[in-house]
Amino acid sequence: MGRTYEELVAEAASAPVEGWDFSWLDGRATEARPSWGYQRLMGERMARAEVALDIQTGGGEVLAGVPRLAPFTVATESWAPNAARARDLLNPRGAAVVEDADEPPLPFRDETFDLVVSRHPVTVWWAEIARVLRPGGTYFSQQVGPESVFELAEFFLGDLPEEAYRARRPEDARAGAEAAGLRVVDLRSERLPMTFLDVGAVIYFLRKVIWIVPGFTVERHADRLRAMHDHIQREGRFVAHSARFLIEAAKPA
Repeated sequence: MGRTYEELVAEAASAPVEGWDFSWLDGRATEARPSWGYQRLMGERMARAEVALDIQTGGGEVLAGVPRLAPFTVATESWAPNAARARDLLNPRGAAVVEDADEPPLPFRDETFDLVVSRHPVTVWWAEIARVLRPGGTYFSQQVGPESVFELAEFFLGDLPEEAYRARRPEDARAGAEAAGLRVVDLRSERLPMTFLDVGAVIYFLRKVIWIVPGFTVERHADRLRAMHDHIQREGRFVAHSARFLIEAAKPA
């Protein structure tokens, strides 16, 4: 795009990263989406629900994008800047946003919700989900799968701890749901290409998705960023792969 390494770095380092909107990356990075269409499927379930909960809503963008919310809808978010953005999007549609630490217990009574949803939760507390679901209620979630974007993490960090390669497996999610007394009715997974076209896109992504390279800063990782820039200049892109799985689990009536 004719910009220098320094210009790309400065632009990406100063870009705001609140919320879960990735439009800043338009024309600079691409990511294939899972074939099932989480937001559409979630919206269909939301339209049939009476009382619904979105856990770890981020900036509320995904929930705000469905055509119809349940008559009573509430979302939780732990990071204050994201919670503020979520309120701006969701309060006008009648949904409440609760700031809540990502740890048990959820701040709701037993058997409150007939639908609980979550897109890309950092952690899943299955016993809490089962507790707040009504009998016959459903948990519906798209989650990050095993070794997601590990090509990028390994570029910056080298080989990762052995346990990292065993984390976030769909079969572990099934086991967690079943141990909490839920019945898994759908479980599917896909691995999808993700392409970065300049080093600024990499910086923005790592600043926003903070668990890919924990503790990432432009200053701390300057050498690897320069190496990334050289790689993209030489190859035209950097390609990684995201892993996603969809899980739906029901609480027995």
